[in-house]
Amino acid sequence: RRPDSRPVRSPARGRALPWNAGYAEIINAEKSEFNEDQAACGKLCIRRCEFGAEEEWLTLCPEEFLTGHYWALFDGHGGPAAAILAANTLHSCLRRQLEAVVEGLVATQPPMHLSGRCICPSDPQFVEEKGIKAEDLVIGALESAFQECDEVIGRELEASGQVGGCTALVAVSLQGKLYVANAGDSRAILVRRDEIRPLSSELTPETERQRIQQLAFVYPELLAGEFTRLEFPRRLKGDDLGQKVLFRDHHMRGWSYKRVDKSDLKYPLIHGQGRQARLLGTLAVSRGLGDHQLRVLDTNIQLKPFLLSVPQVTVLDVDQLELQEDDVVVMATDGLWDVLSNEQVAWLVRSFLPGNQEDPHRFLKLAQMLIHSTQGKEDGLTGEGQVSYDDVSVFVIPLHSQGQDSNGP
Repeated sequence: RRPDSRPVRSPARGRALPWNAGYAEIINAEKSEFNEDQAACGKLCIRRCEFGAEEEWLTLCPEEFLTGHYWALFDGHGGPAAAILAANTLHSCLRRQLEAVVEGLVATQPPMHLSGRCICPSDPQFVEEKGIKAEDLVIGALESAFQECDEVIGRELEASGQVGGCTALVAVSLQGKLYVANAGDSRAILVRRDEIRPLSSELTPETERQRIQQLAFVYPELLAGEFTRLEFPRRLKGDDLGQKVLFRDHHMRGWSYKRVDKSDLKYPLIHGQGRQARLLGTLAVSRGLGDHQLRVLDTNIQLKPFLLSVPQVTVLDVDQLELQEDDVVVMATDGLWDVLSNEQVAWLVRSFLPGNQEDPHRFLKLAQMLIHSTQGKEDGLTGEGQVSYDDVSVFVIPLHSQGQDSNGP
């Protein structure tokens, strides 16, 4: 955080972290009074199905059955409320979801029944034929946790009369694998000496065009007669009536032509390109948490039906990598990626870490350097001198120590 930024209580600060948990740096670019970026990280203690028990999630539990680590970034919009709630809630939702399936996680193969009963003698065969593995249970737990957290945010914001939403990018280290769950336009990449591997992809109105158009096709009432679900290269004008123009619908990756009628002159469901693309002319992302009360300006049209809270999940098998000490995962909100490419971030990582091997705070300093690069303070490193006017949050997670952890029961 810059010295002149307003003080903001971030869940990532003031908590004791394991030395290898990774480091975050957050700044307020003063696009709003409060920092809409929030972060959280710490140790996950997953117990053997003790429902209803309450304990602080970072406390070392003597009865812990499975342990892992958790990192999360939340980029708020419409105010910081949703991001703060997510930072204080999602880890608890995830822990509950993992505890509900922990017996299946540690089994050789997830059993059909957790009750121990065997209704059908060929149950193990069906599980094997479906290819169900322990990592699928973690993916399911992440998906369910995001949905549960979204419901909590909806209730809390309605009760307090607040509004807003946030994107969510989460990484979980468990049983030798790193799970990256993304709902929004934040990004995570793996940086190694000779490899740059994307661990997430941005989920925007453009990237999810077909899903959004298909929803409008199935439920046209969601558009309230104000929007057209069809995509055209530009917004059509009155002079286009009767002309044959390029278009595509939800079932199309390619393009075709149609003759323009009056319904095609309505405002596009997805308008603009690149960073300017907006869903219903309002929101720049297509997945996230919150936004239950968000409506199109001057209408009663809700955006929530088009917004998924379910993340896309990528699995990195850390145990299968021949890890080096400088192998890291960089997680950041879009304020970083608006200015720096994957290649530029990797260049900064590879330039900084080898010369700072003995510095115990080198990952924190690297996160700081990445932040400074978005503020025009590291021009010589990128050669660009571009400046981000968005709030920026960065995690740098060293994988070498993660690979050495024992995450078994």
